[in-house]
Amino acid sequence: MDSERNGGTAVCPGSYDPITMGHLDIIGRAANVFDNVVVGVVDQPVRKQKTIFSAQERVAFIEAEVAEYPHVQVKPFDNLLVEFAREHGAKAIVKGLRAISDFEYEFEMNQLNRKMAPDIESMYFMAAPEFSFLSSSGVKELAMFGGDISGLVPDRVAARLKEELRR
Repeated sequence: MDSERNGGTAVCPGSYDPITMGHLDIIGRAANVFDNVVVGVVDQPVRKQKTIFSAQERVAFIEAEVAEYPHVQVKPFDNLLVEFAREHGAKAIVKGLRAISDFEYEFEMNQLNRKMAPDIESMYFMAAPEFSFLSSSGVKELAMFGGDISGLVPDRVAARLKEELRR
């Protein structure tokens, strides 16, 4: 597959609190297209409440799950996304889209990013049907009320999430 990738470097940003199977699907698909993928873990997201897991723990969760891809790195960041992309020589920002609500938010972000960095293209991968309903906030809510989150997040993440929510 290596010889088929010729897309340079892409950044896959997110809070990943927690990383879901949907996120991993998007990262894996980006890894099949781009020579290098940098998974950017937002240290403290602006539009969401405080994270359950520290940036370091979220990075460790993702690193464990993407170990099969030697050309994928995971790094925390706390600056503008386009600055982070530039620091890593990325020519693309890759995100997943699930629903119209995602589109509306991402459309606005795309316009802002494009104004600041017209040389960095935003690309969107449609969520796989089995993950089109899946969100970190939904997983947290399900876990908070004792719901079964197996198959929605990696096993290690599910165990830590249950442990964290018991506190």
